[in-house]
Amino acid sequence: MTNGAAERPQHGYSYLDAASSEPLHPAARDVLFAALEQGYADPRRLHGPARNARLLLDNAREVVAQSLGVRRDEVTFTPSGTHAVHLGLLGLAEARRRIGRVVVHSAVEHQSVHHAAQWWGEPSVVGVDHLGRVDLASFAAAAGQDGVAVAALQSANHEVGTDQPVDDLGLPDDVPLFVDACASMGRDPLPQRWSALAGSAHKWGGPAGVGVLLVRKGTRWRSPFPGDDRIDERTTGFENVAGALAAAAALQAVVAERAEVNARQRELIDLVRARVAHIPDVDVVGDPDDRLPHLVTFSCLYVDGEALVTGLDRLGLGVASGSACTASTLEPSHVLAAMGALTHGNVRLALTRDTTRAEVERLLDALPEVVAKIRAEAGL
Repeated sequence: MTNGAAERPQHGYSYLDAASSEPLHPAARDVLFAALEQGYADPRRLHGPARNARLLLDNAREVVAQSLGVRRDEVTFTPSGTHAVHLGLLGLAEARRRIGRVVVHSAVEHQSVHHAAQWWGEPSVVGVDHLGRVDLASFAAAAGQDGVAVAALQSANHEVGTDQPVDDLGLPDDVPLFVDACASMGRDPLPQRWSALAGSAHKWGGPAGVGVLLVRKGTRWRSPFPGDDRIDERTTGFENVAGALAAAAALQAVVAERAEVNARQRELIDLVRARVAHIPDVDVVGDPDDRLPHLVTFSCLYVDGEALVTGLDRLGLGVASGSACTASTLEPSHVLAAMGALTHGNVRLALTRDTTRAEVERLLDALPEVVAKIRAEAGL
């Protein structure tokens, strides 16, 4: 009797799920171990070890600000990207509590945005087209309603990669805009139009457990949660000093190398889109051009997505299926449903910075046989 590991090929495992989490960048790894030795103290104390920790945290904030082209005092580190989303979106809404309880957002936002809008009060959900892009006129009209506290639109979709027209929304001047940039931060420049914006370090090769919240200077923002003894009201608890510094180092490196990496990844994803489209009853979704460079999703008719992931895993190929944020519950993707795409039998492929053409070719060679086998076992 054999197990999955025994069936895997000898040439190693190809991790192709970077949209869930990018492997730790070498720049982050080197900094993380060094910072753990120096950044253990509370950066708000006055003794020597605390001052060292404060210097490390300030340095991390400065590096992130320079890498993203923002002010240092606009940067806050959070315990996760999800927490940055909740703080950013709900903080803008809290500051406009007297205006109303309506949160306008697209139908394809990450579940953290959906949940935050439902928790706050009255979601106003704007639909998308078959590529996953929000309709500008509908979004602007929804944001112009009475009682709107905040509008939210992601910079790029975390499941299908489609870029959103954040800078072209034409919102009323008084309506703040929250941008979930967790999928794109580091890979693409930030949009120009935002009041608050969130990122997640493990998406760009930093350590898990570090999020980045940006709040534009002069923006009305008020903490929506109970406070603590921290001076900075946007900070929740004791910052992960070493993690923040490692995240900053990874971000700096990713921004420096992204022109070369993005071009290489875009070429490989174009190859995937072209080859997968020739498999019978397979639909490639998302914008073919205006998208994240490293990500593609396709849906296979008459195929269970989990079976497809398992079949590829046995061959040493790690991909994702289902909703990017609810795969463990086996629920259909709300993103694909909003696009009118097939919600079952979907695969999300996301390249790491080190993914080679040979690894992609191996996936493309294996995929038709795995799909055919699953369909045959289902009697199709």
